[in-house]
This record gives sequence, structure tokens and C-alpha cells, in this order.
Amino acid sequence: MVETLTPLELMTKLISFPTVSRDSNLPLIDWVEEYLTSHGITCHRYYDDDENRTVEKAALFAHVGPDQEGAIVLSGHTDVVPIDGQPWDTDPWSVTEKDGRYYGRGTCDMKGFDALAIWALVEAHKRGVKRPLQIALSFDEEIGCTGAPPMINRMLDVLPKASAVIVGEPSMMQAVTGHKGGRGYMTHVKGFEVHSSLLHTGVNAIMYGSKLIDWANDVNAANMAQEPTDVAAQFDPPFTSAHVGVIEGGTAHNITAKDCHFGLDFRVVPGEDPLDWRDRYFAKVRDVEAMMQAVVPETSIELTERFNVPPLVPEENGEAETLVRQITGDNASHKVSYGTEAGQFQERGYSAVICGPGDIAQAHQPNEFCTVAQFNAGHAFMEKLLERLM
Repeated sequence: MVETLTPLELMTKLISFPTVSRDSNLPLIDWVEEYLTSHGITCHRYYDDDENRTVEKAALFAHVGPDQEGAIVLSGHTDVVPIDGQPWDTDPWSVTEKDGRYYGRGTCDMKGFDALAIWALVEAHKRGVKRPLQIALSFDEEIGCTGAPPMINRMLDVLPKASAVIVGEPSMMQAVTGHKGGRGYMTHVKGFEVHSSLLHTGVNAIMYGSKLIDWANDVNAANMAQEPTDVAAQFDPPFTSAHVGVIEGGTAHNITAKDCHFGLDFRVVPGEDPLDWRDRYFAKVRDVEAMMQAVVPETSIELTERFNVPPLVPEENGEAETLVRQITGDNASHKVSYGTEAGQFQERGYSAVICGPGDIAQAHQPNEFCTVAQFNAGHAFMEKLLERLM
């Protein structure tokens, strides 16, 4: 007899796979495909085939119900952020229930939703829904939403076109209809090493790189001081922000740094052009590079685009939003500043909305959790969705 797992059992299984973005997600994908196939569901994969990568990854998607267009897509990502250096009180790769919470890496972001989506897909197949349901499980969302666009392209080639997408990022089961876009640039400042006592004859990559980081601070201060537009005022914070989260470089305290590496990212409010912010940053980079080359001509600054995430733009009478509001009863306006794959689906012609269990404040944290009440609310949502597909 085919085994049918509960949503909690499915989440527990998914979290047991440590699918940190730097590692392969194939063991998880293999298991999900085996589970869905055992229930008579045909699965499709898109493989990460970038020759520059050393880790093999795959996205998985499937369709149940009538072989026709107009499906609802349940969209989630399979990767999670690292636990390195975080003080966990429980095993992050297992689900621990305590004080009304499910602890574990991914319970909130976002294997809890993935588990609910897998459960709903199996139930939709068993119950014989009249309107089709699809699932889409991506990779590399946590490093810039880079895995979804090729997956979506492959879905459009293989499956009947769906009409609405529910991206299950943690939103406290509220209908989130807009989010900021994002662009990120890896910055490599290439300096010139000399003894620090002769620093004026060398180019300290860290100190020149700090000029770019200080420019980001100035951007944030200026944007914060401006009166936000009506669109920007719907977000927190109500402005485009620039951020550097990791920096590395240098050899020793008494040597001018030869190299400095950091990523500078923008979170851009809808209505502003992300390319304009790119151009502003590139112009500042060229100014700093000219200062470096005035000292040592062979120094330089190299930029590489790390990610490009389009915003989720609120839709006029959007099908996805309408469906979620009908199920949840939530009629308030919700916008978020984090990026998701919803904007990428929207770019390809899908109506998209964000709705999933958990609080984004718990995402990426040590002792990450989703409350039992939120997970149960997600389960109830899926039951109501299934009713609408019958």
C-alpha cells in the first residue's frame, strides 16, 4: 500500500536534508520525486547545468488534474541558508516541537510551505480535481533567486500554462501583493601591495573599497531623508536601500591590501529603475578606480552582477490575489521589502501573490521556527484551496 504522509511528516522529512545553497539539493529532489511518483504523479526536472558550478542541483515541477491551462501553482524553494556560527538549541536538521513552535532550519523559510504544497498535490491527484494544480520547487533562491527563471522557462515548455501562482514565503498567511526588486554586484577591488609605512606608494584595496561602502551609507542617508512616494510609503523601509553584508581582503596588518571583495546590493522600491541605481554605482566605481590608477595604473575595480530580482508589482484585479483573499478573508494591503520568486513568475505572464505560514522575522535565524498555529493555518488554507479546485 502506498504511504501517504501528513504535512508534519513531510516537513520533517524535507528538513532532514541539509540543502544549504552551497551544497547539492539532489537527495531532497530524489526523495520528493520518488514520493510523488509512488502516488502516480509525473514529475519533471530542470538541472543546474552551468559549467562553472561544481555542485549539481535540480528544480522539480509537476501537474495534476486535467491536462489543460489555468492551473494554480504552489511555488517554493528547496534551499536554505547556512547554520554556520549560529547558536542553535536544537538539531537544525530535525523538527523539534516545543512551546507551540516547530523548530528547525526551513520550518519558516520555507520547507513548511513546501511540505504543505506536496501534501496538497497528492490530495488533488487522489480527489480528482477539476481545475489543475501544479507544484514548483526551485533551487538557489537564497543566493539571489537565480534558479527560478530557467525553471519557469522549462515549465512553460513542458506543462500547460498556469494562470496563478502562490509563492509560499512566510507572510503569516496574509496576501502580500508587492515587494521590492533587487540587484546585487560582486565588487573586486584590485590594489597594489607595499609596506604600510610607504602606503602612499601603494593602493590599499580595502581602504579604497571603503569609499564605495561609504557611498552606500550616503545613499541610504539621502534616501531616508526624502519624502517617500505613495508607492514607496507602502514599504518598510519606504526607500531604496544599499547594503554590504560581507567583506574580505588583505594579507597582513603591515601590508596595503592587494584585494578586497564585497557584495553591494540594492533593494529597489517599485517605480524606480534598478538600472538607474546600477548606473549610479558604476559611476562611483569609475571615480574611485581613477583615484587608484592615478597612484598605480595597473590597479582596477571589477564588477560582476550577482543577482537580478524583479519586483512584485501589485496587480489590478489579479487572479492570484483574489483567490488568496477569498480563502483567507484577508483584505488588508501588505507589501514587503524582501525579494521572492513571485516577481519572476509575474514577469513571465503569471498572476502572482505571496502567501505562506510563518513570520519572516524568524527566517535565517538561529532556532528558526514556525508556530504550530501558523503551520495548521497553512494546512487549512490548502484544504480550502482543494475545495475550490473540485
